[in-house]
Amino acid sequence: MNQPDPQPAFILVRPQMGENIGAAARAMWNFGLNQMRVVDPRDGWPNERAVALASGAGRLLDQAMLTGSVQEAVRDCTYVFATTARQRGLTKPIVTPERAMQQARAIMAEGGKVAVMFGPERAGLENEDLAQANALISVPVNPDFPSLNLAQCVLLTAYEWRRATQEIVPEVMELAKTEFATGHEIEVLGDHFEERLGDAGFFFPETKADGMRINLRNMWARLPLTRADVQILHGMLRQMVRWKERG
Repeated sequence: MNQPDPQPAFILVRPQMGENIGAAARAMWNFGLNQMRVVDPRDGWPNERAVALASGAGRLLDQAMLTGSVQEAVRDCTYVFATTARQRGLTKPIVTPERAMQQARAIMAEGGKVAVMFGPERAGLENEDLAQANALISVPVNPDFPSLNLAQCVLLTAYEWRRATQEIVPEVMELAKTEFATGHEIEVLGDHFEERLGDAGFFFPETKADGMRINLRNMWARLPLTRADVQILHGMLRQMVRWKERG
């Protein structure tokens, strides 16, 4: 598996269900992460249920580091984040997943090695585990229901890593075999509409006609019309005229 850029290791501490391990692997691979470490899994290792849930991300499980303790899992790391859903009475910085992955990127750019720990499904990380971390990650969830599924927490953090390290375009327009209409094409469409609406007596009373035409032109300018849209609108007007003439 190619590893062109440094990335954080995701450490699953004492995971209880193979399905969650597999789903976590899939979530990691969705966002280009492949450095998984597994600490003392309850149901042993390798785990067939993990493989089944990992789907196309089974390669992560094949290459995952298996350790017997948190200390061993983080031994080569220079900065460790730990996820937690509740306050633990420890003096540590608490950051969002977004902030954590921004910091991880900066640390790794300076040559550091970062890990993120995720706790077992039932109760999360113990204080002894959190003591190994430099900072805590807390997801801003509903305080009345703060518990996140293991794979969900992995997914959120992996997503923020992707956002922190990739140029993400916030919005794109998918043009289905067409392109945006030109100003001239929209002007011609406006002329066509005004002509047909004028024939139908739409611009009434005459004292308001100019303002109504300006409002129509403004509406066309606001709409991101494609050439296909313009053709459909012209066709609608032509068909209405034909229908009227047949009547």
